Amino acid sequence: MRFGFIAHPTSVPLKRYVKMLDLVQRSSQDFHSGYSRDLWSHNNLVPFMNFDRIVSATGAETSGQVRYLPLTAQEMIHDAQGSLRRVIQGTKSLAADGADLVGLGGFTSIVGRRGIEVANASPVPVTSGNSLTAYAAYRALQQVMRWMQLRPSDHRVCIVGYPGSIALVIARLLLEEGVELDLVHRQGAKPEDLLAHLPERWHHKLRLSGDISAFYGETRFFVAATSAGGVIDAHRLAAGSIVIDVALPRDVEESVATQREDILIIDGGCVTASDQVRIGGESLNLTIKQQLNACLAETLVLALEGRAEIYSIGRSLDSEKVLAIGEIAQRHGFAPDPLASYGQRVEPSFVASFRRYHCTDRPKESGLTAQPILPERHSQTHYDTAQRFRRHINPYLADFLQTLHCDRVFETAQGVVLTDTEGQDYLDFVAGYGCLNLGHNPPAVVTSLQAFLAGSQPNFVQYVSFPKQTALLAERLCQTVGGRMERVFFSNSGTEAIEAALKLARAASAHHIIAHVENSYHGKTLGALSVTGRDKHQRPFRPLLPGTVSVPFGDLDALEAVLSQGDIAAFIVEPILGEGGVHVPPEGYLRGVRQLCDRYGVLLILDEVQTGMGRTGRFLASQWEGIHADILCLSKSLSGGLMPIGATLCRAETWDRAYGSSDRFVAHSSTFGGGNMAAVAGLATLEAMADGTVMDNAHRVGEALRHKLAEATAEFPFIGEIRGKGLMLAVAFAADFSGAVSAGAHEFATRLPGDWHMTWRFLPDQVRENLLDAMRRFEGSLSEMFCMRFVTKLAQDHNILTFVTANSNTVIRLQPPLTLTQDQADRFVEAFRAVCADMSTFLN
Repeated sequence: MRFGFIAHPTSVPLKRYVKMLDLVQRSSQDFHSGYSRDLWSHNNLVPFMNFDRIVSATGAETSGQVRYLPLTAQEMIHDAQGSLRRVIQGTKSLAADGADLVGLGGFTSIVGRRGIEVANASPVPVTSGNSLTAYAAYRALQQVMRWMQLRPSDHRVCIVGYPGSIALVIARLLLEEGVELDLVHRQGAKPEDLLAHLPERWHHKLRLSGDISAFYGETRFFVAATSAGGVIDAHRLAAGSIVIDVALPRDVEESVATQREDILIIDGGCVTASDQVRIGGESLNLTIKQQLNACLAETLVLALEGRAEIYSIGRSLDSEKVLAIGEIAQRHGFAPDPLASYGQRVEPSFVASFRRYHCTDRPKESGLTAQPILPERHSQTHYDTAQRFRRHINPYLADFLQTLHCDRVFETAQGVVLTDTEGQDYLDFVAGYGCLNLGHNPPAVVTSLQAFLAGSQPNFVQYVSFPKQTALLAERLCQTVGGRMERVFFSNSGTEAIEAALKLARAASAHHIIAHVENSYHGKTLGALSVTGRDKHQRPFRPLLPGTVSVPFGDLDALEAVLSQGDIAAFIVEPILGEGGVHVPPEGYLRGVRQLCDRYGVLLILDEVQTGMGRTGRFLASQWEGIHADILCLSKSLSGGLMPIGATLCRAETWDRAYGSSDRFVAHSSTFGGGNMAAVAGLATLEAMADGTVMDNAHRVGEALRHKLAEATAEFPFIGEIRGKGLMLAVAFAADFSGAVSAGAHEFATRLPGDWHMTWRFLPDQVRENLLDAMRRFEGSLSEMFCMRFVTKLAQDHNILTFVTANSNTVIRLQPPLTLTQDQADRFVEAFRAVCADMSTFLN
């Protein structure tokens, strides 16, 4: 059975979108077959989409086409009679093309409720689709209340657009559940006429008003189903209000609604096809399945059922038929889930968070047991935490983590293993981005901290006394790193340690320019950011600190060219570029850097925030080349990952030049830096590493991991390089998508009718340049997307956590705790090779 459907644009931009498609389609035919007056003549309906074959979840089949009547709602209301004639003409043309049933969408209400006139004039049965639209909106409201764990009968619902057909039948369905209603109608209507549409037994549950503002303050649930659109003022909705917006055009303006985080607008009257549904000629599994207007879906479902009949015409829709078409639709694979807001999916946990506006007691039984309150894959603790994070920390990051399936909540941790709220164990190859060299909750450090707290010892007594443990940690650090280090400034993080180093270098030198390397990473505070060699981190915060200059990493000639100018105070460098992609410099580079700094009187700042504390198999990575810094920065694992801490070490003569006077000895300070408790953690960490066992393990297991991983991935050309040292490793990807978009555009231009290459040549130069730039950027993002799939699959399929480096989204970091066992490393290699095999459909 074939169907036809007459759609219409619900906004001016959508009308222009259809206008664009129509222009492209006609131009393509013109290019192919030449000019034709008929081709460029007036059309009542615009061809939009053909569905050659639709197969439902039951195996039932249908086919049909969608055509557009290019009039907005306002235009149709302005000329109701003319629009009615065009709709009737459209049903006849679709019937002439073989349609056995025609869906009218929103036209029956927009053209003055003349659906019956259309049905009488049409040569085939017509339906408005309002029954399935009402069903979808009704179920959406139920779902919202279920996720919020609210009993529907305890909360009033305002229905806007009464007594329109959708509003009226939803009112009946809700009244059957015992819900009290506020009904908003057109002004001037007589109450007795309005009440006549509903049985008298329900009248005591109703409040009527021609002014929606009467209900803004008290009512927080709304179902909007008007034909005019724009009826609800989002500014005036009470906090916690949820609107099921069925109206087309929308009753709540998106630009206003999205300014508020305390209201939620749900797209009402939409359904989504399941994976079991096949719609049209799907290519690359891409087809129109999500957020289908239920008026179209009802037409599809009736066609799949072989029912060429008038189903939803007139003001009074039968409640039983509404529920029946909903059940039939779900059987064929069309359901109101997932819910969306202005086309974007809405997470159940986000909806559940609105409960706080509606009640403060413990959750009650909702009385709706057909589905669980929340999807079973996550616990309530997970959802509560996710929503607190989204609401109070970073909503964009919450979306990012959810998109990448990194939205876990961990509850326990020990060694290399993290356990989430669902009881799943994960191997942690991120380890706090280098903060957890001793693993999660290292017993020796935990015990020391517990003893400190149990002893009621003082913590923050710096600047009014000599903090005992802090002074001891400074001594032990200087002894451990050697190189005539004698002074330590304590702070709270790596970027603070860098800030202290930069200030120290400038204060100790006659010059002020700081040299740094390209593609470096030193932190995100303003000073550290100014010597971070990555444009994407710097761009939003410019202008940065003046007096910095960059040189290529690993290039001694370029460094000498800069230092020889004689105006450089210091050169800051990571022994291995960490966030830059774990790049190891050429052998002898650091020795050469030390010699050049000595030759030109430049202070050498070594940033060992990531590379230090045994990460590469030595306490400092610079020790592999036997050099010492003038200023050394440590952080991350200095406290065993249990306390914020940063340390900036320097030689006595450097400190004396910078701060050795009565005016300057406290020129740089930190309120929380140098607390005794953090120092206790640092001392315990140094003690745990003193015998070298942890560092030996890092070197032995890390080197074996690097070699085994290289062997395991050698056959996969999209793996570019396995690099690093010790347990500071990285996998660099070489999944090349360059030219993909332009090749696709060329294929389309070649195979579409006509000469679209000519159109490209005559685009304005700036337009072509912008399009080419967008193509290149998109191709780059495809490489990053490919890499992120590995991150996702390692976690989802193998319970192993990894992530990309900050400067490059095509490099996966491998920085597990240094306590990683060989068995755990081998498990990683096996898992990574399995992911490579899974992703090897295209071998570059």
